[in-house]
Amino acid sequence: MTRTDLPPTGDERAHLATFLDYVRATAVAKCDGLSARDAREAPLPHSPLMTAAGLISHLRWVEHYWLDSVFLGGEDRMPWTAEDPDREMRIAVDIPLPQLVAEYTAQSDRLRRLVAEHDLDARAKRPVRDGVHVTLRWILMHLIEETARHNGHLDAVRELTDGRTGT
Repeated sequence: MTRTDLPPTGDERAHLATFLDYVRATAVAKCDGLSARDAREAPLPHSPLMTAAGLISHLRWVEHYWLDSVFLGGEDRMPWTAEDPDREMRIAVDIPLPQLVAEYTAQSDRLRRLVAEHDLDARAKRPVRDGVHVTLRWILMHLIEETARHNGHLDAVRELTDGRTGT
């Protein structure tokens, strides 16, 4: 995944797609060279599920939820449940980080094609809060916000586990 925040054209779709790809690539870059042990480390004392592995798993499943389940109306395959709403973060520590990154990257590649095939004003098949059927545009903006926010968490987790900063 190329990491740039400069869209190839000036249209809205290019801007949204480029920024989503940029924050995705940043999340993956934050995991580069992280040891298996450090990927499972939860260094924030009040956030026992905040691991690099858990965050990558979360981002992968959030994209699946918003694009496959909400937008396309597909099957709900998310690992979380009402009883365990953070399960995707909990189970991630038992999955090798390279596998989690590969699954996230594959999911992103597939969803990038999906986004290219739909109008930004297309409405989601499933409603969200208050019965609203959000647009693909809204979903993309939400994914950019969500991924960027979790990149901040990855920054903190990475620095506290092995001292690496930047990226």
